[in-house]
Amino acid sequence: MQTHEARLDALRKQLAKDGLDGFVIPISDEHMSEYVGAYAQRLEWLTGFGGSAGTAVVLAEKAAIFVDGRYTLQVRDQVDGRLWSYESVPQTSVAAWLAQHAPGGARIGYDAWLHTRGWAQAVASALEARQATLVAVAANPVDAVWTDRPAPSPAPAVPHASEHAGMSANEKRAAVAEWLIARGLDAAVITALDSVAWLLNIRGTDVERTPVALSYVIANADGTADLFIAPEKVTPELRAHLGNAVRIHPRDRFVAGLETLKGQRVAVDPERAVAAIFLALESAGARIVTETDPVVLPKAIKNPVEQAGHRAAQTRDGAAIARFLHWVETEAPGGGVTELSAAERLHAFRAETGLLKDLSFDTISGAGPNGAVVHYRVSEETNRTLEPNSVYLVDSGGQYLDGTTDITRTVWIGPDAPPAELKDRFTRVLKGHIALARAVFPRGTTGSQLDSFARQFLWAAGLDYAHGTGHGVGSFLAVHEGPQRIAKASGGQAGTGQELLAGMILSNEPGYYRTGAYGIRIENLVLVERREIPGAEGDFLGFETLTFAPIARDLVDVALLSAEERAWLNAYHARVREVLAPQLSGADLAWLEAACAPL
Repeated sequence: MQTHEARLDALRKQLAKDGLDGFVIPISDEHMSEYVGAYAQRLEWLTGFGGSAGTAVVLAEKAAIFVDGRYTLQVRDQVDGRLWSYESVPQTSVAAWLAQHAPGGARIGYDAWLHTRGWAQAVASALEARQATLVAVAANPVDAVWTDRPAPSPAPAVPHASEHAGMSANEKRAAVAEWLIARGLDAAVITALDSVAWLLNIRGTDVERTPVALSYVIANADGTADLFIAPEKVTPELRAHLGNAVRIHPRDRFVAGLETLKGQRVAVDPERAVAAIFLALESAGARIVTETDPVVLPKAIKNPVEQAGHRAAQTRDGAAIARFLHWVETEAPGGGVTELSAAERLHAFRAETGLLKDLSFDTISGAGPNGAVVHYRVSEETNRTLEPNSVYLVDSGGQYLDGTTDITRTVWIGPDAPPAELKDRFTRVLKGHIALARAVFPRGTTGSQLDSFARQFLWAAGLDYAHGTGHGVGSFLAVHEGPQRIAKASGGQAGTGQELLAGMILSNEPGYYRTGAYGIRIENLVLVERREIPGAEGDFLGFETLTFAPIARDLVDVALLSAEERAWLNAYHARVREVLAPQLSGADLAWLEAACAPL
């Protein structure tokens, strides 16, 4: 097996052969997905970095890897600092780094199927200062040296039943057609895998943890659609489900499909469509109109069937979590539980529901200092024991046909009482979680306007956390779904300017991380709902909490809670007991009763 140093050396030799002075390697695929299939894990293969967001730049003499605050610790654990410099985003960027380090007159390569047009324009502009150019490569040089690169998944695409979707694919295509007609457009290019899945009511297993099938759609103003998907994925059942209004083409004919749009007004989403799609449409003579993917907002606003499905999924998932938390409390103080064995046991509890299709992401099972790594991914090399008198953070989720779950709980592994500082930090995180859960706000409010609700009690103590407070969640789709999110507005983060609308589902997950010691995060999913307020001037919204599992009572400093906060926590635990008790028995039920006792 090649070392990462040998892989970097092989890539540099390939770049020289291709006449390139550098190359940019993102974590991405042809659909700008957050999580990508094994065939597209070029950055991990090259560097060893296993996070879900990052980019590398390789020059002849220098190499750098760019990550945001979620991965500051992880990148140092996984990527060799002798070979790579660590760069922090948004403090710097690929464009800014290249403007400083690219050799004069250099040819810097990029794969136009893995970057947006906006990214390419920004980097090309930055390179001008060095009289350097950005070059779209005909073939990715990483693929040329990745000799055992996996092939894309051949798994079939499958229909997603209306009993879970709540709306037929015909109705969805008709709604997109209305959207096109209203804007005087002929077609929309749909490239995001979860948008394709939602629009056509299909699912797949091509990307781990996200039930999508590798495919593209051109949606037309007459209500028809053209689906581009590998032939081996198309079954008679899928053909029957799609019907005559959806024409099926091989996935490798997608560029040819774009070429048929000559002279037509075509909507393309600049955030979700890669640069190569714009280049193909421009070459074909299509009239490009930049618009947000018309599927994104309808997908985010869950219909009543999807909402009911989420509640059902959360209910069964919560029972699995409760059984797991009881198991941890019983087994971990003896010192025989590791991060890996805990994650495996949690997976087993979910699987015992008989309805689990997959996890919604790799479980973040962080003991002690590993819990301070925000998006930690346990491996054989990093695996720690859940030691007595330490903190354990577990962030996990399941994929069920009726919903996608995501929950984080932080617990104290006894037998001694937790220290006062830990309880202070946990309680400040809890107070922020409660403040956001209780928020009532007028229609038109954005996620960035609510973000400080969750941070205020940490800020008061001079503390903060380096991640967003909430992300959207799909319905048996992506666990991170736009366009809505709750986060600071700085740094041009997508979604912070999106108003929150009734039917959207988001996470509520403030945290605190003490490097080298522990991490704290409390995460529930919430549904945006309308609020009736007597005498209200305008429409107001609030949150329905969807997630049900006990919050660690022994980590709460009750003296720091207001009467209203204590009432919220007691009411939440009463509801947890009401929802989960019918699914539990024996020692699990007795544990739940104690874990949900009023403060």
